[in-house]
Amino acid sequence: MDDQTRTELEAAAFRRLLQHMNERTDVQNIDLMNMAGFCRNCLSRWYQEAASERGIEMDKETARTIVYGMPYDDWKALHQTEATEAQKDAFSKSNPGH
Repeated sequence: MDDQTRTELEAAAFRRLLQHMNERTDVQNIDLMNMAGFCRNCLSRWYQEAASERGIEMDKETARTIVYGMPYDDWKALHQTEATEAQKDAFSKSNPGH
């Protein structure tokens, strides 16, 4: 497979991941962190870092809007719930120092 095709497939898979995550707003970031070790905020930071590595200036909010499909504060108001004690406990065990 040539590099261009690989890049196009990776981009398509990433867009599908974002679409899937935007359809599953019931899955909280803390759940993602507890199960997979990353969340929507991680993806937005990685996106911002990739832009920076290519000389593209992008602030945190722009990257978050790309990943969340809307401004972060809007997403939080619509979909974020308070973490339970069990979620917080699992997070402290699975992501120490994060």
